[in-house]
Amino acid sequence: MTTPTPAVRDRIRSLPPEELPAYVYDLTALRTHAAEVRAALPERVELYYAAKANPEPEILDALRPYVDGYEVSSGGELAHVGKAVPGAPLAFGGPGKTPAEVAQALECGVERFHVESLYELHMLASLASRLAPERRIAVLARFNLPVDDGSLDGSSLAMGGRPTPFGLDPGQAGELVALLTDGTYPHLELRGIHAHLASGLEAPEQLAVAESIVTWAAALAAEHRFPLSEVVVGGGMAVDYAAPERRFDWTAYGAGLARLAAAHPELTLRIEPGRALTAYCGWYATEVLDVKHSHGEEFAVVRGGTHHLRTPATKGHDQPCTVLPSDTPWPHPWPWPAAQGELVTVTGQLCTPKDVLARAVPAPGLRAGDRVVFGVAGAYAWNISHHDFLMHPRPGFHFLGAAEPGAAEEA
Repeated sequence: MTTPTPAVRDRIRSLPPEELPAYVYDLTALRTHAAEVRAALPERVELYYAAKANPEPEILDALRPYVDGYEVSSGGELAHVGKAVPGAPLAFGGPGKTPAEVAQALECGVERFHVESLYELHMLASLASRLAPERRIAVLARFNLPVDDGSLDGSSLAMGGRPTPFGLDPGQAGELVALLTDGTYPHLELRGIHAHLASGLEAPEQLAVAESIVTWAAALAAEHRFPLSEVVVGGGMAVDYAAPERRFDWTAYGAGLARLAAAHPELTLRIEPGRALTAYCGWYATEVLDVKHSHGEEFAVVRGGTHHLRTPATKGHDQPCTVLPSDTPWPHPWPWPAAQGELVTVTGQLCTPKDVLARAVPAPGLRAGDRVVFGVAGAYAWNISHHDFLMHPRPGFHFLGAAEPGAAEEA
């Protein structure tokens, strides 16, 4: 949803100006959405949440009943997620893992290692033999697979199917399989294949990619005669910021995965969504400080900006927003800054013309003191932003809805 839920709207209206900007998360809406996603997936498809999308502890905890585990991509995420949801299964992915991070993951009992290169495999083997000699470590080899059917053409961000630093080249498959099956590294177990090729795909394209990954993995296992029990087909389900009312079709995707799982009854399939789970449960709320007229256009300058909500700058889009008009009388003797036209561009407080949150917003009569609430802000928002640029105050954080039924609300 773009417009705030009633609970979010009430909280935003209740905040004094000095407590803005603020992030407001509706955990009840998050749990409802996560439950719907889980219900759409077949039983043999595991759901891991990509913590990088939004690692707030309250978010991680709210998702716990609906996910099978969490995917982490750094030692920092590993420690943070382990503390927020103790005991939850973790998969350690991402390129450029350091020896210290791999050692940390081994000592923490990480369930799965997504190996991105032959170097990483050798490093993991060396550390595992020394730090976890009593365990057999599960490895899923990540491959950058070619996709020739055009299913990646609509992606907003490609991590595979073309030259990238992610995963192993398919030409290295034979060497990797040999190292994991010929006794070289007996304390490592080749459990399966991982591929995350793109983000921003709709359900039909996601299903085509998933089928390509599973088909390739099954052929590899048959060629080298090793048991294949798990295939991770990635995340990257589309979130449309230009038309946020359009949602990824989880029902169709789940039905397609059910057909794929039925065709490969020996496999457990796993998906790793991030943004598509949490984006719609978060809002960034702020206040209009000034309305300015410049060369025939109008600009609303708000508290905060893209140093708090970097998504529109990184993706080059306009963040969908809602205006909550203020009913507080203008307290000053000088004129009340207000928009004269129909369309206003909303900018932040940074000393750069790139600090734009949304362009040409329909906001007739927008005035200083009104509140602007940016939706679809529950993922890749605060946690990817350049917080300290210009050293403005950090936003507040409000989590609405009990973490557990019957618990007190956190704010």
